Amino acid sequence: MLADQAVYDPESHKTQHDKVEVDAFTALAIEEQDHDIKYRTLSWQKATLLLFGEYVCLAILALAWSWSVLGWVCGFFITFGLGIVTWYTSYILWQFCMKHPEAHDICDIAAILFPSVPRIAFELTGLMLLLNNIFLIGFHVFTGAKIFNTLSDSAICTVGFQAVTAVIGVIVSLPRTLNHVSIMSVVSAVAMGIAIILSMVYAGIEDHPLYGYGGNYPELGEVKTSIGLPGAPGFVAGTNAVLNITFLWIGQILYPSFIAEMKRPQDFPKALASLTGLQLILFSVTAAVGYYYNGQYATAPIIGSLSEPWAKKSAFAFVLIPTVVIGTIYGNVAAKFIFKRILGNSRHAHSHSIVGWGTWIAIDIFIWAVAFVLGNIIPSMGDFLGIMSAAFDSFFGFIFWAVAYYHLNKNRLWANWKMTTMSIINIIIFVLGLFMLGPGLYTSVDAIVTDYSGSVKKPFSCASNAL
Repeated sequence: MLADQAVYDPESHKTQHDKVEVDAFTALAIEEQDHDIKYRTLSWQKATLLLFGEYVCLAILALAWSWSVLGWVCGFFITFGLGIVTWYTSYILWQFCMKHPEAHDICDIAAILFPSVPRIAFELTGLMLLLNNIFLIGFHVFTGAKIFNTLSDSAICTVGFQAVTAVIGVIVSLPRTLNHVSIMSVVSAVAMGIAIILSMVYAGIEDHPLYGYGGNYPELGEVKTSIGLPGAPGFVAGTNAVLNITFLWIGQILYPSFIAEMKRPQDFPKALASLTGLQLILFSVTAAVGYYYNGQYATAPIIGSLSEPWAKKSAFAFVLIPTVVIGTIYGNVAAKFIFKRILGNSRHAHSHSIVGWGTWIAIDIFIWAVAFVLGNIIPSMGDFLGIMSAAFDSFFGFIFWAVAYYHLNKNRLWANWKMTTMSIINIIIFVLGLFMLGPGLYTSVDAIVTDYSGSVKKPFSCASNAL
């Protein structure tokens, strides 16, 4: 691609403009040099920090519960296996983005993946993007209220605490570029890391856990773990345990936006490799320690199994920062999609104008308001993770990238044994996505119905959701 480059000529004392050959991504970076707000600012190191901040979240503390349902062997195998699958599908995603630099987000990619119905694919994917991110923000609104209730001994109505969390989220979401979020992401990861360490240390030093989903200690006997499946968990519980682990790994919905904002998108595999290694260590260690010390009494999050109130409060307090920051990252991506649809390529999209900032703030408030409603309707952490994993991760983590593999290799799918093997693997990935979307979504909805048939009576309740 040709780009205009200014060159100073010392003999004529004039600046001459030459056309030079540059790659598509460099040309796009040159194009925005005169803009007030520059989006292509991320190094691969910053991208790693931002993405790691997204994954170091409260859902990690649900892993011990998943392993208590699956046992040691199945729990580790599924955690490790999903990590490898996620790394592979993310690498396919990057290859696809490099081939199509015009794709700035997951919606652009969907339009290319399904060329016979590009507009329908774009619009439906945009709807899924918004719903996925708003559900995630709603999850963090729900979590914020749980934290405030736990720390304050349920000082006010739960709905009030959810409103407070939403207002904080609106304020922190005001920056329009991800570059401003990188520092917050580091702080978020550190805070969540402290919460994870404290929860593991407290579980280790306490005499016994407080309670589990099946009863208070010692109703279920002494703490014990199982190499294989601990009894017969049932289809619903077993599938939801796998979906909870899947939710932690799947983050590809954000990757195209990150790649589009990198100085050198060619370096994304470095960020991906670093991220996957960190995730494997963090997820495996946290799940193993939590399951070892809590066994059949493990809850989601594992902080809920701690027997001492001071231990719960001191560990849970550190979760507040990542609750806001991770919600902000997803809010930024969702808001940017709506912002682009409204203002397009007008000057307001990249300038500090009243129209630009007014539109951005209005979108920000709208997203967090819808998330506030969801946080009051969906009754538990496990229900949030299950329904998001089934409804959205089935596409964004599996189905899309099997289709992308087909487009990248459609002329050589069965060319040799290596390509045949990879093609079969991608067919399996596609089928896994369909399983999550079908039976997985059924079990997630069934879990919500079960909650409303039991302890949960109605939405928008003032009843405390403290640990």
